[in-house]
Amino acid sequence: MKVILIDDDSLVTLSLKTILEAEKIEVVALGIDGSDALPLYKKYHPDIILMDIRMKNKNGIEATKDIIEYDKNAKILLLTTFQDDEYIIEALKLGVKGYLLKQDYNSLIPALKSIMANQSVFVADIMHKLPHLVKSNSLNNEDNDLSAKELEVIECIAQGLNNKEIAQELFLSEGTIRNYISSILTKLELRDRTQIAIYYYTKLN
Repeated sequence: MKVILIDDDSLVTLSLKTILEAEKIEVVALGIDGSDALPLYKKYHPDIILMDIRMKNKNGIEATKDIIEYDKNAKILLLTTFQDDEYIIEALKLGVKGYLLKQDYNSLIPALKSIMANQSVFVADIMHKLPHLVKSNSLNNEDNDLSAKELEVIECIAQGLNNKEIAQELFLSEGTIRNYISSILTKLELRDRTQIAIYYYTKLN
């Protein structure tokens, strides 16, 4: 696994580098500002970028946008604090693979492994307060051609249910649920079920 670390606090980057290298994870580059992110990504093509949100010149959200525009499949894990609420919705819309609390070093390695397995990783407290970070939690079905059943699946995903739980809730098979989710992702041009949940809460079209 190749990782780039970007944080304007050198103590943080050195600490993270030590933790990763102890687990045989290759840290291919270090950056000190969001403006370093895209050039380093282009040069090293890492598996994951681990990046702070709050930086002096260019923040992690702006840097994420640059990288996703260059490579929509880029895997980005953001370092956050509980004071970063204003960035959460925007970052999820962009398609970050997760949030990790800076002080939660024990979760770092499992989070990176999950992202490598194409899973999303978000602090539970962030997902719990997500509905309160947006202005509306009503679903808008204009111009997206979603069926009534697909809307039900979206609502279940927003409630945090997994495929098995959704199947039980809607009296359908797990295979049918997977098909509905695939259709929803295609119709809404979203990347994963986390973005489906964001769609529900922000009425994305």
